[in-house]
Amino acid sequence: MKVPLYQAKAEFFRMLGHPVRIRVLELLQHGPVPVRDLLADIEIEPSSLSQQLAVLRRSGIVVSIREGSTVRYALAGGDVADLLRAARRILTELLDGQNVLLAELREAEASTEPVPAHDRV
Repeated sequence: MKVPLYQAKAEFFRMLGHPVRIRVLELLQHGPVPVRDLLADIEIEPSSLSQQLAVLRRSGIVVSIREGSTVRYALAGGDVADLLRAARRILTELLDGQNVLLAELREAEASTEPVPAHDRV
């Protein structure tokens, strides 16, 4: 049975929906990284990192590269780095919009506060 494209996209985004996976992908944007460096940067238990790397590897987003006793991980393609940059741009725009709204709310609050009797002219 064929999976509709929208469902496949939902599964893809669900797979990305874990903070450790996003952090791993961010760290891999600049090239392959040894597992020991990922562990140092993310500061989680090795077994937890291994589970998250397995999810990313099964999805085909990352690949593992064995060099002797060292295992390095890399992005399978550049599109993931583009997706992360797009997510940063979208979040920046959303947060900028929220900051504008927050400033407007604070301004409105300040203008509706009652003036103390001793400050009235």
